[in-house]
Amino acid sequence: MVASADGLATQAGLATLAKGGNAVDAAIATNAVIAVTAPHLCGMGGDLFALVYYHGHVHCLNASGRAGSGANADALRKSGLTTMPFRHDIRSVTIPGCVDGWVALHERFASMSLAKLFAPAIALASDGFPASPLLVDSASKVDEKARATLHEVVSQASRTGDRVRRPGLARALRAIAEGGRDAHYRGEFGDGLAKLARQLGAEGWYTPADMKSPQAEWVEPLQVAAWGVDLWTVPPNSQGYLTLASAALAARLDLPDDPDDPRWAHLLIEAAKVAGHDRPNVLHDGADGQALLAAVADRYLTLDRKRAGPWPMPSRLGDTTYLCTTDASGMGVSLIQSNAAGFGSWLVEPNTQINLHNRGLGFNLIHGHSAELRPRKRPPHTLSPALATHDGSLAAVFGAMGGDAQPQILLQLATRLFHHGQSPATAMSAGRWALAGPETGFDTWTAPAGPIVEIEGHAPAAWTQGLRDRGHKTAARAVYSSDFGHAQIIMRDANGFWAGASDPRAVVGTVAGG
Repeated sequence: MVASADGLATQAGLATLAKGGNAVDAAIATNAVIAVTAPHLCGMGGDLFALVYYHGHVHCLNASGRAGSGANADALRKSGLTTMPFRHDIRSVTIPGCVDGWVALHERFASMSLAKLFAPAIALASDGFPASPLLVDSASKVDEKARATLHEVVSQASRTGDRVRRPGLARALRAIAEGGRDAHYRGEFGDGLAKLARQLGAEGWYTPADMKSPQAEWVEPLQVAAWGVDLWTVPPNSQGYLTLASAALAARLDLPDDPDDPRWAHLLIEAAKVAGHDRPNVLHDGADGQALLAAVADRYLTLDRKRAGPWPMPSRLGDTTYLCTTDASGMGVSLIQSNAAGFGSWLVEPNTQINLHNRGLGFNLIHGHSAELRPRKRPPHTLSPALATHDGSLAAVFGAMGGDAQPQILLQLATRLFHHGQSPATAMSAGRWALAGPETGFDTWTAPAGPIVEIEGHAPAAWTQGLRDRGHKTAARAVYSSDFGHAQIIMRDANGFWAGASDPRAVVGTVAGG
């Protein structure tokens, strides 16, 4: 089974399974296609995390890129900046880890050649694909400067269904299939990235040694027990520990049997806030994930079961894509890939026209801060895929886009799936809450006013007044709004079959099996 936020990508993954590929083969093929068709969500200029269940073990891949060797926080501070630049600045572009992630997954688990796995993506990039409504909408919202840099995509995606060709991506994919990661990072893409840095006044930000060093590494996953399953995610520099920590808190609470009860929403909101209020101070490259989980568990008694607590929380915005795959052998992949915010930095590598993420916005410019911008360091990361096992067997792969609010979305899904026993479709379709910040979706950690609880239009009517009565500030939002994430789920049902759901909020997302 394959679930993704793009129908063309899902079909590429399913076709790979039909040809005898395994779940990792399908995940790479799916991600390669969506990297072509959804540059407003993800791409080869972004980062990647993945969890792979294989023969009773959960393997964890961190393919998030590091800052270049020339990264210099003092230079940014001297230019008058107090926070990392958000758009139009190469200094927020860490070395993209996506391609190294594909190569690492392929080397360890794949059964088919990269040439075969990339073939659907290469065909779409060369021959063209129909612009999705989400791509058209995102393209229409960039500023004039970005319309120039992102001209290849923006000029072709003016209406839904317009044919969009990306020949540079096709060329890059062929190069990787033939020459491996060095053909990309030390070839046309790497040369163009260094050239762009020189053009934008950041010469030396990236060095040849940076491009030679792989961005992907296999690390130990984090795990907690909750609601009869073991939940797994990636460790820091990812914020994934917040999903596990808030689930472990919620599993100790007396949750109402009916999720429509506003007390259900209140308790989950408070679990998320207790877990995450200190994230800006504790999440950094090299942070101890087990210690962070233990620290949250120790705060259990501070959770206010009756009133809204005072802690600020992260907001939900940001553009990412999540996909998951399973196969007949029981292998499962939970993979998330992102440009950080929409088209990312609104910059493109000039040779291939691959748009570049702005994941460096997670760094801090406070001197001495644990997450201060430093050479070769990874920034704090929002990406946090999830996986569940039961008695050592794969129970589910699930995840969502949603920027800083990914743990909030996953907490709601996990509670419905594993505590209430809802089907993937029921859990996916249910209305959601999300804690929202004032501007970018990555800024509520420092917002003095704290968060607003945004409530999706089809959420239970009782939530709004019930949460207000408990001291929450609320705001109504649209029905099935993509502001509340694009989630995907594949799960074992009671009869041992795979059951899946693709988020209707993704508009063109699909789930398919065979």
